[in-house]
Amino acid sequence: MAGRPTITREEALSFHIEPRPGKFDITPSVPMTTQRDLSLAYSPGVAVPCEAIHENPETAYDYTNKGNLVAVISNGSAVLGLGNLGALASKPVMEGKSVLFKRFADVNSIDIELDTEDPDEIIQAVRLMGPTFGGINLEDIKAPECFIIEQKLKEEMDIPVFHDDQHGTAVICAAGLINALHLSGKKIAECRIVLNGAGAAGIACIELLKAMGAKHDNCIVCDTKGVIYQGRTEGMNQWKSAHAAATDLRTLEEAMDGADVFLGVSVKGAVTQEMVKSMAKDAVIFAMANPDPEITPEEVHDVREDVIVATGRSDYPNQVNNVLGFPYLFRGALDIHARAINDEMKIACAEALAKLAREDVPDEVAMAYGKKLTFGRDYIIPTPFDPRLIYTIPPAVAKAGADSGVARRPIIDMHGYEATLKARMDPTATILRSLTTRARAAQATMIFAEGDDPHVLRAAVAYQRNGFGKAIVVGREDDVKEKLEGVGLADAVAELEVVNAANTQHLPAYTAFLYERLQRNGFDRRDIHRLAARDRHVFASLMLAHGHGDALVTGATRKSAHVLDLISHVFDVGPRDGAVGVTALLHKGRIVLVADTLVHEWPDTEDLANIAEGAANVARDLGLEPRVAFVSFSTFGYPVSERAEKMHEAPAILEARGVDFEFDGEMTADVALNADVLAHYPFCKLSGPANILVVPARHSASISVKMMQELAGATVIGPILTGVAKPIQICSTTSTANDILNMAVLAACKAG
Repeated sequence: MAGRPTITREEALSFHIEPRPGKFDITPSVPMTTQRDLSLAYSPGVAVPCEAIHENPETAYDYTNKGNLVAVISNGSAVLGLGNLGALASKPVMEGKSVLFKRFADVNSIDIELDTEDPDEIIQAVRLMGPTFGGINLEDIKAPECFIIEQKLKEEMDIPVFHDDQHGTAVICAAGLINALHLSGKKIAECRIVLNGAGAAGIACIELLKAMGAKHDNCIVCDTKGVIYQGRTEGMNQWKSAHAAATDLRTLEEAMDGADVFLGVSVKGAVTQEMVKSMAKDAVIFAMANPDPEITPEEVHDVREDVIVATGRSDYPNQVNNVLGFPYLFRGALDIHARAINDEMKIACAEALAKLAREDVPDEVAMAYGKKLTFGRDYIIPTPFDPRLIYTIPPAVAKAGADSGVARRPIIDMHGYEATLKARMDPTATILRSLTTRARAAQATMIFAEGDDPHVLRAAVAYQRNGFGKAIVVGREDDVKEKLEGVGLADAVAELEVVNAANTQHLPAYTAFLYERLQRNGFDRRDIHRLAARDRHVFASLMLAHGHGDALVTGATRKSAHVLDLISHVFDVGPRDGAVGVTALLHKGRIVLVADTLVHEWPDTEDLANIAEGAANVARDLGLEPRVAFVSFSTFGYPVSERAEKMHEAPAILEARGVDFEFDGEMTADVALNADVLAHYPFCKLSGPANILVVPARHSASISVKMMQELAGATVIGPILTGVAKPIQICSTTSTANDILNMAVLAACKAG
């Protein structure tokens, strides 16, 4: 079992301040450049939809963003496990919840923190904001106020109001329990269920299970004072009273004897091994206390092999994770313009999640998690990164909403709806997840060549603390120590191995190797010694060549072309050596690779074919099926130009080689990337828009990448160096610590 990555205070603060404070921006979805655009967006054009909405309020879903906008609202009175931090201190959590909505279900979301603990004031504030939003997600509001607030808002508002701390946990718990009982051959109506923790989440769990068929008399609820039984007065409220049982049981230990199911939303250590032993055959334990469960899976399985265990932790099997529920519940509810999220929709979500876990798991999910996942005792709940969630769960929710009468606009064409949901998927997240999993499995010893740079040192620390493997930095010990202390990582000084020419026994072997390689290229022994001992890029490359590390990351302090030239003293990285530089552009859910961005200055037709093959290999490493376009300013022979001739001829070379990927050209970038424009050329051999652009020269590649980065805000990874004997990645001089870490992850994948 892998442990959780170590997150330091400095890393967490840095993540929230770079590149700008906070976790999301708001960008317009319509043109806002000309005077006409402004006139349409605001006065006088905006008057037209205003009048239309006034005449028919339902058209607000057509003319505004209401139908895809959720408010995440809190007063900070119960922030995670941190307690009552107040409204302002809860904002990072609420921003995080908002970006989860966007990341997993393409739902736009705004966080709103209300500075009051008065339920009536919260109710009034949220109710008055109702016209703005398509749904309300209440978060981190303490019990019992959360019950009062949610119930009143449900009564007064005509949009979904959903307290995720309650119902999100309940839905995922229900999904897991459906499958756990499926495996044990039990029916929910016949199960004895014990719940420990009668707060917001616990009450919601037991209520949903009762709605799914659990019998009231079979459900025992416990809190800090023991069993909630009929006639108890101490520590009671109306929500607990609704679940009081007619029983002589008084303690959790007594309740657990013979129980089929235990649900815990309480505290670490609440369940003992003796309690586990007393449970019924093929029992189910959902120990969901965070960060530490009521009892760990190891402790359970030490005394019982037949028990199915789930927790709230990502480092154990069967994680009860709310992100499996709330984004997709709201996605389905918003798409039918729902008036509420009711029990029928929550049950539909739970049943769809359970059914998904029983299906064959796609290869990309197995790749992302580094293992094959198969329905069974250790896999009863889907993983949060399963790409099928976005087009599986919302349709089930939408149908249930329509069938139960809360849909303003029921979805008629479910197949078409699923297709639109698939279009919302972001493949980049799955790919990056896969890379990190593969890198962690490789456990590569990574050489960071520039140990005098704070960004590099932060990346090296993160690489090691995130469990990717060992980090070695090239630099002087005192300088590394000073730089680490300067960025608040003084505690990492003892963790990193620092290597330089003065403290290694391998320098004579390095210089002998380098002299043998360069003696006929105008270098004498003094030149060689200076290169090996004084240039960190050469020294780090020599370490890699001699197996004193598995991979190398460099380039953060020097221009990439210069660094490549230094590396060439040790490795064959020239245009005729098979080396290719490929840059990945990630933008609006698409990944496009551009090549060559590093090695070939002005490639000929043979070089272009080699570049295409190298880029195709990188694409497959990223989990993409290559579709290569040779791009130019002309398309399939027009206009005629000798500058475009090599792009026109290169595909024929690939044709002769019999490569196993799609390619065509020459063509302009819009033909290559736009499916509608590509359709004008039915003879084109590409089955869809290209994901690899082979460009005429390195300067055009650089211009294209920089423009996409600056004007479109694309995320840039690379250039990724391929075709070299050892894994080497060269960063740019503008790289952040996270960028450098990403390059190290790429290098580690190749090392594995």
